Amino acid sequence: MPEFHGPSPHTTAQRLPGLTPALLGILAGSALQLQQAALWSSRIYVLFVLLALILIGLIAIYLKARGRAAALASGLAFVLLAVGITGWRATLFVDSALAPALEGRDIALSGVVAGLPQPFEGGLRFRFEPETAWLNGQPVALPQRLELAWYSGVFGQGDGASDPAGELQRTPFVVQAGERWRFNVRLKAPHGGLNPHGFDYELWQWEQGVQATGYVRAGRRDPPPQRLGQTGQHPVDGLRQQVRASIFARVSDPRAAGVLAALVTGDQGAIERSDWDVFRATGVAHLMSISGLHITMFAWLAAALAGSLWRRSTRLCLWLTAPSAALLGGLVLATLYALFSGWGVPAQRTVLMLATVGALRLLGLRWPWPQVWLLACVTVVLLDPWALLQAGFWLSFVAVGVLFASDSGAVSPIDKRARGRFVAMLREQWVITLALTPLSLLLFGQVSLVGLLANVLAIPVVTLLVTPLAMVGVMVPGLWTWAAGVIELLGEVLRWLASWPGAVLWVAKAPWWAGAAAVLGGVLLALRLPWSLRLAALPLVMPVLLWQAPRPPLGQFELLAADIGQGSAVLVRTQHHALLYDAGPRFSSESDAGQRVLVPLLRALGVQLDTVMLSHRDSDHTGGAQAVLGMQPQAQLISSMAGEDSLVTQHPATRCVAGQRWRWDGVDFEVLHPQAADYGRLTKPNALSCVLRITNGQQTALLMGDIEQPQEAQLVQTLASGPPGAVPTLRADVLLVPHHGSKSSSSGAFLEAVQPRIALVQAGYRNRFAHPADSVLVRYQALGTRLFDTPHCGAMTWQSWWSQTVRCQRQVDQRYWHHRVP
Repeated sequence: MPEFHGPSPHTTAQRLPGLTPALLGILAGSALQLQQAALWSSRIYVLFVLLALILIGLIAIYLKARGRAAALASGLAFVLLAVGITGWRATLFVDSALAPALEGRDIALSGVVAGLPQPFEGGLRFRFEPETAWLNGQPVALPQRLELAWYSGVFGQGDGASDPAGELQRTPFVVQAGERWRFNVRLKAPHGGLNPHGFDYELWQWEQGVQATGYVRAGRRDPPPQRLGQTGQHPVDGLRQQVRASIFARVSDPRAAGVLAALVTGDQGAIERSDWDVFRATGVAHLMSISGLHITMFAWLAAALAGSLWRRSTRLCLWLTAPSAALLGGLVLATLYALFSGWGVPAQRTVLMLATVGALRLLGLRWPWPQVWLLACVTVVLLDPWALLQAGFWLSFVAVGVLFASDSGAVSPIDKRARGRFVAMLREQWVITLALTPLSLLLFGQVSLVGLLANVLAIPVVTLLVTPLAMVGVMVPGLWTWAAGVIELLGEVLRWLASWPGAVLWVAKAPWWAGAAAVLGGVLLALRLPWSLRLAALPLVMPVLLWQAPRPPLGQFELLAADIGQGSAVLVRTQHHALLYDAGPRFSSESDAGQRVLVPLLRALGVQLDTVMLSHRDSDHTGGAQAVLGMQPQAQLISSMAGEDSLVTQHPATRCVAGQRWRWDGVDFEVLHPQAADYGRLTKPNALSCVLRITNGQQTALLMGDIEQPQEAQLVQTLASGPPGAVPTLRADVLLVPHHGSKSSSSGAFLEAVQPRIALVQAGYRNRFAHPADSVLVRYQALGTRLFDTPHCGAMTWQSWWSQTVRCQRQVDQRYWHHRVP
C-alpha cells in the first residue's frame, strides 16, 4: 500500500512501556494453552482472566517506570490473560459439540446450505447450518455447523451392519449455497486418522468451526430430500458458486479451469491432484490459492487505483487526504476480495495484518518494525489462537519478519524504475527462500530446489497477469480464455522444472530443537550481516539436514500400524530394512491412503522400502499402493493378486507362497499362506491373503490380511499340530487381527493356537461393516489378550525390545480438540 505521510510521528514504545513483553506474553500464553491434553473447567479460565486483569491493574499503579520487574510482571499478566481467554473460548466451543448419543442415528434435519458446495467423484459435500432437528419425533440440539456428504450410487452403501450392502443412493440434486433443505442425515463427531508427523484433520475441522460430519440418507427406504427454497442467506457463496460454474463452462481445459476457480473463488479443491503435486514440487503452491501474497498485491493495486481517483477531486482531498483514502480503499477492497474468495484462514490473517499496519499509519504512529510485526501476529492470534498450529501462519509471519529485518525494500527506498524493481524482487525472493528453507524442512520435511527459479518465473505471471485477468473475467468472461492459455503455458514450464532430477529435497522430520536451530540459522543467513557471521550460522542448519530417524537395534523389529481408516497398512522396520504390509484404502480417484498418509509417513521417517507386500486385491488393502510404489520404485512387490491386475502389470510382482523366507538384520520373515495349490482352487480374494510371520527368536508377530475361518483352520492344522511338548509354530506375541475383526475370522481354535498377548485392529471409526464385531472381541477378552484399535489409539507402534507396550499416537499427541471415542 502507499505509505501515509501524516503528522509528525511519535514512537509509541516510549509512551507505552511494557508493550513488547505484553505482546510476547499473549503469544506465549496462547501457545501454552494449545498444549493442553484436556480442558479445565470454564471457571478456571475465567479465574485466570480475573487474575490477569488484577495483575495488569497493579502494574499500572505500582510499576509505572520501565524496568525488568515491570517487563516480567507485564509478560506474566498477559500470559495468564491469553491462557484464560483461549481456554474459555475452547470450553464454549466444546459445550456445543455433538452429543455421543446422536451419532449414527437417523435424524430428520432442516436447515440452510452454507459455504461453497464441493462436487467430488462420489457425490457432493457441503457445509450445513441446521435450524431444526428431530430424532424419533423429538427435537434435538445439534452443533451450529455441520459438514455433510451426499453420496450417489454405490458410493453410499450404508453405515453399519443394519444397512443392506450395496444400497443405491438417490443421485444428489444440484445444491446451491443459501438454499433451505429438509432430509434425513446420520452424523458423527469429526474423526480423522492420527499418525506420526501426519495431518491433523480434527484440528482443521475445529478451526473451520465444524463439530459434526455426516451424510444425507437418500436410499430407497429413506424420505426423499426436499428443497424448501432459496433463503437469500450466504449470497457471497451463492455468487462464488455461479462464478465457478461459469469458469468451468467457458474454459475447455478442466485443469486450467480448476486453477482459475481457485484464484477467483478460493476453491482449492478444483485443482487436480497431479497439478498440486507439480506446484508443491516447484514451490509455487502458495500462488495457486488465495494466499497472503494475492491479498496484499490486490490491496496494493486497489490502493493505487483508489488514490488516483481520489486525487481527481479537490473537495474529497480537503475532506480526507489522498494517501489515507488510498489506504482505506485498498483495505476495504482487499477485504471484499478475501470475502469473495471464501474468507479462508490465510486470507483472514492477511486482512488482519493489513488492517493493523493500516490503523497504525492512519493514526500517525511509527513504531519500530519488531513491534509492528508482533502486533500483527497478536491481532491474528487473539482472533484465532489455533492459527499458531498452522504451517501457513509461521511461513507468512517469518517471511514478513525476515523482509523487515533484512531491510529488503520494506524499510529502505528502492529504485522505482523497472530494473530496480526487478532486482528488488529477486533479492526479496532470495532472502525469503534462504530464510524459509529450514522452516519448510521442519514443517514439511521437504524443500523445492527449483523453487527460487520457479517463483521468479511464476510470481509476476500469476500475480500481475493471471490473477487480474481471472478477476476481471467475472465481468468480462472472455478474459478467462486468455488467462487459461497463460496457465497452460506456465504449467508446461512448471512440469518441466518438476521433472528435473533432484527437484525436491526430502529429509527425515527432525526434532523440534534441531528445527528451531535451523530456523535461527536460516534467519541469520538472510540478514544483512558480514558474511563471516552468516557462514557461522551454517552449523545451525546442519542437524535438520542430516537428521536420521531412530531405527530398531540389531536383531529387533518394529511394527507401525498406520491410522488409515477402514483398511490395512503396517510398516515393518528392522535396523537397515523396511517392509510395508498393505497400503490402505482408496478414497477416490484423487485421494488414497498412500498419497495422504503413507508417503508423508515414509518420508518423515526417512524410510526406504525394500518390499511392499499386498496381502490381496481388496481396495482397502491396495488403494494406496500406486502412490507408494511411485515414490519408492526400488521396492520389490509381493502379492497374491493375479498377473492381469493393473497394479501388478505396472509393477512386476512375485506371488506370495507359503515357505518363502528371508532374513534381515537378525530378524526372520516367513510367508505362511497361501499354499501354491490354493491359487488353483480358491477364488475369493480374502482366502488368498498373504500371511506373514516375523520373529527374532524371542518375539513373534503375525500379519494376517483378511483370511477367514477356513484358512485359519488350515493354518492351525498345518502349523500348530506338532509333536507332544513342542511349541506350536503359529504362536505369536502380536497379532494383526484377521479381516479387521470380522465375524468371519478369529475363530476360537485359531486364537487358542496363536495365544496372542497383544492384538491390533485396523478399522474405521463407525465403519459400515461394524468391525470389530462384538463376538470377536469377547473371544480375545476371554484369552486375556490386550486389544488395541485405530479409532481409540490412532497409529499403533509396537517394538520387539519393548514388547509389553503399544504406543498409541492419540495418547502421545493428545490435545483437547481431538475426538475421544467412547
